[in-house]
Amino acid sequence: MLRYGYPQCGVLRHRVDDATTGPFRKYLTAVADEAARSEPAALGESRSTFRGLLREYRDKASHYLRGLREELASTARSLQEVLDSLLESDGDHEARLRATVVRLRQATDPAVLGAANDIEDSIEQVRKKHQFTVSQFLVEIRMLHKRIDSLERAASIDNLMKLLTRTEIEDHIRTIDHMDYGLLLVKLSGFRAAGLQYNRDVAAELAGAFSKRLRNSLPANAAISRWSEEEFVALVVGMTSADAAANAKWVTDHLSGSYACLQGGKSVRPAIELTVAIVHSEGQTADRVLEQVEEFLTGVCVA
Repeated sequence: MLRYGYPQCGVLRHRVDDATTGPFRKYLTAVADEAARSEPAALGESRSTFRGLLREYRDKASHYLRGLREELASTARSLQEVLDSLLESDGDHEARLRATVVRLRQATDPAVLGAANDIEDSIEQVRKKHQFTVSQFLVEIRMLHKRIDSLERAASIDNLMKLLTRTEIEDHIRTIDHMDYGLLLVKLSGFRAAGLQYNRDVAAELAGAFSKRLRNSLPANAAISRWSEEEFVALVVGMTSADAAANAKWVTDHLSGSYACLQGGKSVRPAIELTVAIVHSEGQTADRVLEQVEEFLTGVCVA
């Protein structure tokens, strides 16, 4: 083991504007006013705050889009169920009513024949109304699916940033036991301190910023797991020793230090320190690899 480093929509839109957009407008106005009063040498802090506000707004908008996408998918499923029910019940009732009309027409009484004709006319009107309703449902379902597809594309970048759980990365390691791969182990400190010094939102933003930097520092095929609150494991299939060493040094040199976060519309700079280690599969069993991961991250030797 090698180690590097040091320790719906109108009402819904109105609600979103009031709850989310409003505070950001206030914060941006404050940043603009502060920048107007500041000396040129002090504008760097305003630029950092402005970028942080845009990043936070983007994250909140992404969260809103995910919720909207799930809501639209649920609505589309409900509409499809209603449509299927209409089609099934419509065909059954129409068949029984038409059979009744046939029997009525076998009678000789003019009043009965007139009633049969009225019933048949009513059946035709109901059928046309049902066809119109079904066509409306079909159009609505197609529109919902198009909106869902659009939101899926918009959320694709965020999906790439999702981290695996500890259980998921352990299962993944066991499923590729026959392959050569490298693990990048990252143990850091700073998330808990940021929560105590500032608040939970700052700690969450710090964790998200670090996760994104870690993702961008590794190959596209890397599977990244948040092993625990301040421990990460990245798995890269086919990573050579030289590549692993280069990645470990890059992460150590560039991901430590302060990060720009927001607290009440103001820029704050919590910091993290990290230690990085490398584990290669090199023909080892999955259990032995996981033992090495546990030994490094917990500091406890596994017998």
